[in-house]
Amino acid sequence: MQWLGGHRGLEGQLVPAAGIPMRRLAARSLRTTEADVHAVLDPVRLGLSVPQATAILAAERPAAIFTTGGYVAVPVLMAAAPLGIPVVMWDGNVIPGRAVRATARLAAALAVSFETTCRTLSTAAPNRPCFVTGTPIRDVDAIGRAAARARMDVGPDDRVLLIFGGSQAVRRFNAAVADALERLVEQVTVVHVTGDDGYAGALAAREALPDGLRGRYRPYPFLRDEMLAALVAADLVVGRAGSSTLAEATALGLPMVVVPYPHAAGHQRANAASLVEAGAARLVEDEAFDADALLAAARLLDDPVEHERMSQAARALGRPGAADAVAALVRAAAARAPFPDPAEIERLARVVAA
Repeated sequence: MQWLGGHRGLEGQLVPAAGIPMRRLAARSLRTTEADVHAVLDPVRLGLSVPQATAILAAERPAAIFTTGGYVAVPVLMAAAPLGIPVVMWDGNVIPGRAVRATARLAAALAVSFETTCRTLSTAAPNRPCFVTGTPIRDVDAIGRAAARARMDVGPDDRVLLIFGGSQAVRRFNAAVADALERLVEQVTVVHVTGDDGYAGALAAREALPDGLRGRYRPYPFLRDEMLAALVAADLVVGRAGSSTLAEATALGLPMVVVPYPHAAGHQRANAASLVEAGAARLVEDEAFDADALLAAARLLDDPVEHERMSQAARALGRPGAADAVAALVRAAAARAPFPDPAEIERLARVVAA
């Protein structure tokens, strides 16, 4: 059986029996693919989508379906149930989304990133096995720290602060960096992901720094292939609280200063709170994140005892083998076999993915 690494882009993909090429049930079977809650609530659109999904599933006859439970999966799950096709549903947030809560009872097994999510879903889907797999991420062991620092052109003894806000409200981060930049690079080397709109301004700010400090500011519009190297090279991350960000930071034992995106239905704040309660992160509210907050975050690197304590707390939460743990559940569903024991899923999740 083929397994696709990582969790992005897996929405609605089919998992076939061993030896059959994997094929994709994409959102082409739905009337709408935009992230609009009305696509779930509109009974006419939903009614039109279910027969389409049923026809595709009846023709493809997948051994199992893996879904991240978004709104576009609703017609697929409604079609899968009467066809007897087992579903493994994964959710990466502490607070499961509306579509997940509405359809969790249609899944044969649930996989989540946080223990709290299992407790929440037990009401929506009683008697459904729920496994804490973590969030599937890239192989964090693919590059060592020395190689990562060489790739990012960072000295072996530099203290490195990685700042990135993802695609949501990155301007808040960029403004804080701009206001704090000269004071910040006096303390640490800064790797800053600006987004396209902020990159020109960041380059201009870099050129305005004194000669001795200019090399300590490394702005990038985006980090794609280099993102893993940046994470491995970093000593501290300042970022949002998306599931993947938190999963990669904890897998690497990276302390975080988390600034939850305020317009994410409370998901990011709840995600961040789980790390804060474990001692792996500090939380700064979005409206309070400014130059002073960023400088205060950087000062964590002046306290090696606290930094090490937070690093150990992060590593204790990490599940670098989450993809393998989820794959084990999907394989069991496809084979109509009993699901692995929770202790086995925990073991798989805790080891570095092969």
